[in-house]
Amino acid sequence: MEYLQIFPHLNAALNGLSGVFLLLGFYFIRHQQIAKHRASMLTAFTLSSLFLVCYITHHALRTYFFGLGPTKFTGEGIMRPIYFTILMTHTILATGIAPFILVVLWRALKGKFGIHKKLARWVFPIWLYVSITGVIVYLMLYQLFPTK
Repeated sequence: MEYLQIFPHLNAALNGLSGVFLLLGFYFIRHQQIAKHRASMLTAFTLSSLFLVCYITHHALRTYFFGLGPTKFTGEGIMRPIYFTILMTHTILATGIAPFILVVLWRALKGKFGIHKKLARWVFPIWLYVSITGVIVYLMLYQLFPTK
C-alpha cells in the first residue's frame, strides 16, 4: 500500500511537465519553429496521457483494491471553497477538453492546419489551465493541507 503514495507526486509531475511543454510549444509556434512545436505538443500530449493512466490506476487501486476512497481535503475556513472551486473547474474542464485535444492533434497530424489553428486557440488555454490547476490541487491536497 505504500507504493500508492508515489502516485500523487508522479501525477503532479506529469501535469506540471505537460504544462511546461505546452508553453514551449506555444513559444515555438510563435517563432515559426514548426518541428520543435510539434515535438513539444506531442510530448505534452504523451505526458497528459500518462497522467490519465496513472490517475485512473491510483484511484482504482485506492477505491476498489484497498477500499480507501478519495483523499480528504483537510483545509479549513476560506481554503475549503477555494480548493473545491479549483478542483471543480479543473475536473469539469479536464473532462471536457480531452476529446478536443484529440481532435486538434488529429487535425495537425493530418496536415489540416487551418482548422487545427482555429481549434487550438480555444483548446490550448483550457489545456494549460487544467495542467496548472492539477498541480495546484496537488499542492493544496498533499503539501499545504495533508491528511493527518
